[in-house]
Amino acid sequence: MRTILNLIWVVFCGFWMFLLYTLIAIVLCITIIGIPWGLACFKIGRYALWPFGKTIVRSRDHSGLSTIANIIWIIPGLILAIGHILTSIALAITIIGIPLALGNLKLVPISLTPFGREIVPVDDAHSALVGA
Repeated sequence: MRTILNLIWVVFCGFWMFLLYTLIAIVLCITIIGIPWGLACFKIGRYALWPFGKTIVRSRDHSGLSTIANIIWIIPGLILAIGHILTSIALAITIIGIPLALGNLKLVPISLTPFGREIVPVDDAHSALVGA
């Protein structure tokens, strides 16, 4: 079922959101100081391309630097979050689009605060949470 949802996702919204993440990541990487944020954007972009079967957990090495990086990230994060919200509204109009709309809403928290979070397979989420 995850594969079917991911294939439908790529066609209807994943590819376009991936392109948006890639564009923002390239702009951030062009400014040398923005490379850490650009790399985070590339990471989330891959997740936005194929999200079903993966989940987001808080990283064990979350620190004050992650908080500062997330504060600096606020402008690109808002652009990406608005993109996810608008896409989810458009997808929720159809019955088949409701799971995709929920998938888009699942991406809003990591698009706003990517630092201090990890993207892990759903099967490994429990071990990532308990630190095993």
